[in-house]
Amino acid sequence: MSDLSHRSSGDVVIVGGGLVGLSLGVALAQAGLATTVVDRDRPADAVADAYDGRSSALAWGSTRVLDGLGLWDAIAPHAAPIDDIRVSDGESRLFLHYDHRDVGDNPLGYIVENLHTRRALNARVAALPRLTWLAPAVVSGIAIDPGAARVTLADGRVLTSRLVVGCDGKRSFVRRAAGIAAFEHRYGQTGIVGTVRHERPHGNIAHERFLPAGPFAMLPLPDRDGVHRSSIVWTERDAIVPRLMALDDAGFNAEMQRRFGPTLGALAIMGRRWAYPLELVQSARYAAPRLALAGDAAHGVHPIAGQGLNLGLRDVAALAECLVDAARTGLDVGALDVLERYEGWRRVDAVTLMAVTDSLNRLFSNDIAPVRLARDIGLAVVDRIAPLKRLFMRHAMGMVGDLPRLTRGEKL
Repeated sequence: MSDLSHRSSGDVVIVGGGLVGLSLGVALAQAGLATTVVDRDRPADAVADAYDGRSSALAWGSTRVLDGLGLWDAIAPHAAPIDDIRVSDGESRLFLHYDHRDVGDNPLGYIVENLHTRRALNARVAALPRLTWLAPAVVSGIAIDPGAARVTLADGRVLTSRLVVGCDGKRSFVRRAAGIAAFEHRYGQTGIVGTVRHERPHGNIAHERFLPAGPFAMLPLPDRDGVHRSSIVWTERDAIVPRLMALDDAGFNAEMQRRFGPTLGALAIMGRRWAYPLELVQSARYAAPRLALAGDAAHGVHPIAGQGLNLGLRDVAALAECLVDAARTGLDVGALDVLERYEGWRRVDAVTLMAVTDSLNRLFSNDIAPVRLARDIGLAVVDRIAPLKRLFMRHAMGMVGDLPRLTRGEKL
């Protein structure tokens, strides 16, 4: 990674160095595009144990993307396979069970603590001479000219490139600077996350339990030092989250146990807990002249199905393919027709997933008796229709639709 002078030219500047931004940077740089990633966080802070505590469900297709970026070998030892998914509705005895053996030999996906994915990304970035990582650095302005994009940093440096990509989250500075509107909706829910230990082994089963306040997910993690571990994503109403977060560990464990039940034996939080407000964000456009959006800057969805990062990695695979194909044929990577190919490719997937997750959250986040009965019967019916279950599982694995080369396990 080299330092930059006051002005620097390159092919692409990526604003945002999270999991999606750095993954895109790796994809482009290893394909030969001169790429700069600008991020406000210090790299050392982002790989510290106390950074955010979140884990991600990586669909099978996402692991192929990460493998194509040279990352999966470093991540895999820290990943727990998802062999089965059990979906239940509160105390109902009716449930939906997904078994990976119904669609092949591969797991449905993996659960990985984000910490390990970031560490793998940091190491990969350091090995790519075509990738420059400016961090910490803050973007203060973006200007689009007919032939170039100019990104101004708070310290006065100006980066020029043929394209700027916003990977800077739901409150994207890039999106706002470009004047791109976005639909935003707060759910009135907060996601509480952390790592828990439990008495019984999880058996590589991911649990999604729907409760009136929102879904409670228990996601398998690898055992550590003989301790059985899982990651929780506990959706709760905003109003009571401060009280839950203020509880001591014993009180928190009791509330957690009451919601999840005895399936894994006694539960206990390990270390710190985090809380994140949940919202839906859908950008009106993903592309403009010399500018593109990816990840949460383009679309933020409810975590009810654990698909947020998978959606972002599909953006990475599609955008990288569009840009690399353009560069190899001598086209301008910032040209609007190149970027519109990316937007058209990705919008249907993102809007569909947004609609599905929003609808599921609305359907299950209530305790109205007739609705509860109907959805329980629906779970049981789907569980008994094998072709429909297989289709849902392939969707969850990220293996349905017009897939980019990286998602198919092919070279970019």
